[in-house]
Amino acid sequence: MANPHTPELDSRQLQIEDSDADASPACVMTFNANDPSGAGGLTADITAITSAGAHPLSVVTGTYLRDTAEIFDHLPFDDDAVTEQARAALEDMPVAAIKVGFVGSPENISTIAEIASDYSEVPLVAYMPSLSWWDESEIDSYLDAFRELLLPQVTLLIGNHSTLWRWLLPDWSTERNPSARDIAKAAAALGVPYTLVTGIPLPDQFIDNVLATPQAVLYSEKFERFEAVFEGAGETLSAALCALLANGHDLQAATAEALTYLDHSLDAGFHPGMGHIIPDRLFWAQAESDEETGDETTDTAGTDDAGLTSHPPFEFPPNGTTKH
Repeated sequence: MANPHTPELDSRQLQIEDSDADASPACVMTFNANDPSGAGGLTADITAITSAGAHPLSVVTGTYLRDTAEIFDHLPFDDDAVTEQARAALEDMPVAAIKVGFVGSPENISTIAEIASDYSEVPLVAYMPSLSWWDESEIDSYLDAFRELLLPQVTLLIGNHSTLWRWLLPDWSTERNPSARDIAKAAAALGVPYTLVTGIPLPDQFIDNVLATPQAVLYSEKFERFEAVFEGAGETLSAALCALLANGHDLQAATAEALTYLDHSLDAGFHPGMGHIIPDRLFWAQAESDEETGDETTDTAGTDDAGLTSHPPFEFPPNGTTKH
């Protein structure tokens, strides 16, 4: 288990309550690429958003060509197709938050920025994945467009420490690594008020995840580093956090809950192919069936499997329940 202090899942929080039967879940629009491996992209967004009790409005911006081990290429959709998808859904349903993942081209960034400007009152969460698999010239034009067109509208930027460092602080030359606040200062200079920096290396096989502004650290949580290699962790975290914001939680509480959800998803991760491990974003759905087995469950106390079945406490907030 990555964090011995993580609270235990209460599956009752994920059951439909009669009093809320007529209430609609908050809608979260996510712009992202299809991922045929199911590791990240829209698959991660949809399952994480649903797990956090919101309804995903998923806009396909392109598709990866990939397996669970690596990304071979990406085929972007035309920006008109992206616009038409988003506008059709937005004209029908109110949106409570917007998430932007990898959208494949500067043209798609431009059209998403235009759409987001019409919904400036709702939170916009942007996740920047590693683009090391891509051609260097394409990376540069994509990041330039993201910086100039979208970051001024972003409420919360999420990314791995090394990814954000190389992007936002390319000329960093001091001997020490930049802190989360250093990265937040660079993001704030581009219009982003909040930055969540993940995977900050710590001694003794730990990593830190820090929510920061230029002025202060708002929240941080340390986790033990998993030995396995995962795909889709950042998408999982950012989508869950965006959905929790859509449900009305403040930023610090949403960050804490989303990190806990990610920790459990990774701990329950599975290995469907020959590549990396995929987070089990629906781990909580097993809780009810586990309870129903009752005494039939094998007692693993004192065995090597004991840690696999004794999850620490975890609860979504009361309105982070699934209503589907």
